[in-house]
Amino acid sequence: MLAGAALRKTGSSWEFASEAALEDFVWDNLQQLSGLIPLKRQYTVKGEICDILALNETRQLVILELKNTEDRYVVQQLTRYYDNLLDEKPFQEQIDYSQSVQLIAIAPSFHRHNLIDRKHTKLIIDFLQLTVAQINQDFHLQLQDIDTNQIWSIPIPYQKLDISTVSSNIPEPPQLLLDWLGTCSGEEQQAILKLREKILSFDGRIKEELEGRNTIRYGRGKAKPVAELCYQSKTRQLIIFLWLPVPSSLFGNSKEVIGRIRLWTDGASVTDVGHVPEGLGKMKLQSQWDAVPREKRPHLMQSLSYKSLIPVPIKWYSNLRDTCKISNSLESLIDLALSKWLART
Repeated sequence: MLAGAALRKTGSSWEFASEAALEDFVWDNLQQLSGLIPLKRQYTVKGEICDILALNETRQLVILELKNTEDRYVVQQLTRYYDNLLDEKPFQEQIDYSQSVQLIAIAPSFHRHNLIDRKHTKLIIDFLQLTVAQINQDFHLQLQDIDTNQIWSIPIPYQKLDISTVSSNIPEPPQLLLDWLGTCSGEEQQAILKLREKILSFDGRIKEELEGRNTIRYGRGKAKPVAELCYQSKTRQLIIFLWLPVPSSLFGNSKEVIGRIRLWTDGASVTDVGHVPEGLGKMKLQSQWDAVPREKRPHLMQSLSYKSLIPVPIKWYSNLRDTCKISNSLESLIDLALSKWLART
């Protein structure tokens, strides 16, 4: 099963939404694309970061440097990585260092300086030209060796993003969010866009703030948040957090406490919730824990606490207190989060 990718249109052609998106796709599909065995990505050696380290069937080391745009210095980068890796010789159990190292540069185009630099280096560097080809409604990643004209190609599973339904009364989605949405299903895309529109249309004081490359927060700064979108690059999953009543505070006669609640969704429906004060937390659905080998599985005990490793089913949550009566729709939980936010401001 191929892993999907985030693409964007530039003029009449298509490209990966970012260099990270390109690297994600090549890493996940490297063996199918080129026959190489992925070894390590974003590997740091002597303070420099190699995009991808791989092996061929004879354990020969292959260093790949990926560029989403033309870059004049790719030969120099690969030369430094080559020297650093031969000096330190990591992964000696997997790599046969008696063989020469294969160097590969992947980019949509190569500057004439790249060709001059390669011409006068002692190293052999393969230049593979990257193209995102659209054939009817399908996308393909194509790599062409500029010297031999050999072509490698694999399909790119991609869900086109439709933002035509976004209201003109709110700002267009930031490019970072569009990059994330490119890996979601059509139903998930529309659910996230409706969530964003509802939040930003609710009160002019609510702002959309980007924090790094993995978080978008909605609210009045860090002190008065209402929602947060986080992207987990490892699983290519867009995760929703809303500031809602904490499950443990809804039990008995406890005072209601508002906290950061993670939502597990199925399209526009919410299946489970969990109190995750920071980060992505350690909670998993029971079905996810079942996939973990029993000997590696921690002791699981479901509770309303943030320490629980299993989230609370939405039916439990909605029945804990009358003030939290909601349906399992994402829209219902957004309404609750906005009403609680308004009461706190």
